[in-house]
This record gives sequence, C-alpha cells and structure tokens, in this order.
Amino acid sequence: MAERGNGWPALPVSGWQHTYDTLHMYAQVVGKISLALRPMVNHWWQVAFHLTARGLSTGPIPYGERTFEICFDLLDHSLHIETSDGGSRTIALGGAVRDFYAEVLRSLAHLGVDVEIRTMPVEFADPVRFDRDDRHSTYEAAQVQRFWQVLLRVEEVFAEFRARFTGKCSPVQFYWGAFDLSTTRYSGRPAEPPADADPVTRLSFNAEQSDLGFWPGGTWINGARIDQPVFYSYAYPEPPGFRDRSVLPEAAYYDDAFGEFVLRYDDVRNAPDPRRAILDFAQSTFEAAARLQDWPAEALQWAQPPPAGRAAGRAPAASGSRNAR
Repeated sequence: MAERGNGWPALPVSGWQHTYDTLHMYAQVVGKISLALRPMVNHWWQVAFHLTARGLSTGPIPYGERTFEICFDLLDHSLHIETSDGGSRTIALGGAVRDFYAEVLRSLAHLGVDVEIRTMPVEFADPVRFDRDDRHSTYEAAQVQRFWQVLLRVEEVFAEFRARFTGKCSPVQFYWGAFDLSTTRYSGRPAEPPADADPVTRLSFNAEQSDLGFWPGGTWINGARIDQPVFYSYAYPEPPGFRDRSVLPEAAYYDDAFGEFVLRYDDVRNAPDPRRAILDFAQSTFEAAARLQDWPAEALQWAQPPPAGRAAGRAPAASGSRNAR
C-alpha cells in the first residue's frame, strides 16, 4: 500500500462537493431498497453497504424465493442488479437523482421485484425527494474514483484494527445515511439511549460502545461542518473526562462542535506512516473510552493477528472449521 502521493490522494470537500452529493443520493436510493426488504439486525447492521473489489454492495437481499443484490461498480461507473435466477440489469451512473431513482425502480420491476421506499433522504442538509430531485445531477468519474481509492485504503487499516478485538464488533461497513465508513466495538453491557431519541437512534445506542469511522466531510447531521475528510472516534455513553484525554497522534483533537475525537485526513496522508497514524488514533481513543467506562480487562488486551495463510505463503488450515477460524 503506497503511503504517500497517489496512495493517499487529496480529497478536499470543495473539490468534489457536487459529485459527492449526487453519489450520496444515489446511495440512499439503493440503501432504502435494502432497508425495506432485509431482516432487522442489531444496530442496523443489515442496511450498511460492504466494500467489494470494484465498489459498494448491498449484499444479498431476500425477495420471496429469490435473492437479488445491487452493486455500485465505481470502476466502470455503473449500477448492477443481479438476481439468483440469472436476471440482471445495468444502469449507467450519472444524471439527475430523479432519473436515477426512476430507472432503478424500472429495472427492479423488469426483474420482478416490487418495492416501495420512502423518497425523502435522511441525514442530509436541505433534502429533496428522490422523485423530484433534479438539483443533484453532477457526476465526475475521476472524483468518484479518487474517493473510492481512499475508501479502499481506509478499509484495509480499519479491518486490521477490528481483527485485534475478540469481543462483539461490527464489520467494517459503509453507512449510506451519513456516508461514512465505520466499525464499532461493544463492551457487552447495555446502555440507555438518549431520552428524546427516535427509533433509529434507540436501536443504534442501546449498548455501550466505542466507534471508529472515516467521513469525507461536509455538513454533519448535528449541523457541524468540516471542510475536509476526517477520521473520528466517539464513546457512547460518553464517560466524564473522555474529551479531555490525550490521544495519538499529536494532530488528533476533540472537536466540540462535532462532539467526537477527530483526526484530519490531510494529517494522515502527510504523515510518515499513514497506517500507523490511523491505528494509533483508533487504539488510543478506544483505550480512553474503555478505561473510563471500566470495560472488562480482557477487552483491553490484544495481540497482533497472525498473517493470513495466503499472505504467509501457505494454505489455510483445512482440518475442520474450528481450526480454519
């Protein structure tokens, strides 16, 4: 993984805001289809997208006796819908959200999938209903590919951090609502959601947790604005003294408007070792949360995961599932 230059490209919000907003709305159209049809999983894990070798995928979505999947291919800039009985449709990315929304529904209907979604975007400033949205129509392929390249780099490091933890932990996943990549660790103890929380928030914050994420910047759901990508970390419920803890690297800080620890992407990409900067941020903010919340001692212990069989030049264990895990 290249650590400077093209390996960690610049991604200022101002350089791709219009394309960013259009891609965000495309993602919400597809994400709401998954939300409407997939069974509920704790903390809404079922709605998140997962990274693939070419883009982002909903994963398998059940529909009667069939299954279908929707994938954003961010290399050839198309949306692929494929069904378990061999059906497929492809939609070119680009153009107004209104037209994209209509074409996705037409393609699903052609494949025998009937679904209704709420057409109002969520977690987005000044939203416009998908079926009326001709405001967001800019799609610059090079800008999307730059964003995708960053996601791939970040996901690799997040996956390494996740592998260190043996307790309950979310996959590394991309949430189309806030448009961020994250992974969350849990202490195993319940938590009380905010008293005024909506149903979505109540199911997200019903357990004690430490969250690590990457967000491309812009206007956050609480109204705070950051004009460049950031790594973030928060604890819920936030223990007294958390925001005053010293964390790594030196460039990291607690952002009062954001309400979370923040490490700016530019500070990472210009660091001598970007991977180490991200891991230091992840580990130090997690330890600050876990120690102040008095997580079980074993949650604070970790060992460097062994290399995968292929990476180490040998085949993975095959003498039973327990050995293979």
